[in-house]
Amino acid sequence: MRPNAIKRMLADGKTVLNGWCAIPNSYSAELMSHAGFDSVTIDLQHGPVDFRDAVPMLQAISTTNCTPMVRVPWNEPGIVMKLLDAGAMGVICPMINTREEAEAFVSYGRYAPDGQRSNGPNRTMQYNGADYQPNANKEILLFAMIETTKALDNLDEILKVPGLDGTYIGPTDLSLTMGKPPLLDPTDAGVLEAMRTICDKTRKAGLIAGVHTDGPKSAAKRFKEGFQLCTLLNDARILLTGAQNFVKEARGEAPTAAAKGY
Repeated sequence: MRPNAIKRMLADGKTVLNGWCAIPNSYSAELMSHAGFDSVTIDLQHGPVDFRDAVPMLQAISTTNCTPMVRVPWNEPGIVMKLLDAGAMGVICPMINTREEAEAFVSYGRYAPDGQRSNGPNRTMQYNGADYQPNANKEILLFAMIETTKALDNLDEILKVPGLDGTYIGPTDLSLTMGKPPLLDPTDAGVLEAMRTICDKTRKAGLIAGVHTDGPKSAAKRFKEGFQLCTLLNDARILLTGAQNFVKEARGEAPTAAAKGY
C-alpha cells in the first residue's frame, strides 16, 4: 500500500501544512495540490461539495504528491466509508463531543477486527495498491474535531479511544459555544486557553494536534504553540481575497485583510 506521507512526516517530528478545498471542482483541487501543501482536504461539511464532486477532486489531488484528505459532513458511517473507498487517506469528522461518538467514528474508518468498515475499496485499490485492505488501518488517519465546550469537557476520554490519530480544532465553533465571536484567529483569552489545552493534551496522549487558521501568520503562530497540522484559508477564500487585492491594488487602495471567520 502507498505510505501515508504526512503520517511519516509527523512521526519524524515535522509539521504539516494542509490546504482546504471548498470549491466543488477538480481543477481547483488540482491547483491547490500543486501549490506546495503537504496535504489537501476536501470539505464536504460546509459549502457545495458533495460525493460526486469529491471523487474527481480526489483524482486531481492524486496527480501530485499531496496527501488527499476529506472532512465528512457528519459522523455517519456511509459517507466515511465511501470517501475512504474513493481514495481519501485521512478523514476529519466534525462535532465529536463524547467518547462514544469518537468510538463510532473510528469504527467507521477501520476494517475488522478494529472497526466495522465494510469491504469494497473501489478506486482506492488503484490509487493505493492491491494490498490495501491489510494495511489500511495503519495508514489511514482519523481526526476528531474538538469544537464545543462539551467536547472540551470530555477531551480526556475522547483521547483514550483506540485508533484515533488526532484532534482538529474548529476555532469558530469552539468560540461560539464559549459565547465569543466566531474567529479563525481568536483573541479571547478563554478560547485561546481552551485551544492550548486541547493541543497540549492531544500531544501528551501521543496523538496529532491540528487546527484551522486564517492564513500564514496565524498558522506559523500555531506551529510555534505545538500544533502539528495547520490549515490555511480554503480555496474559495484565497481566490476571493486574491481577486479583491488585485482590484484594490489596481485602484491604489489598501489590500483586504485576512479573513476573521469562515
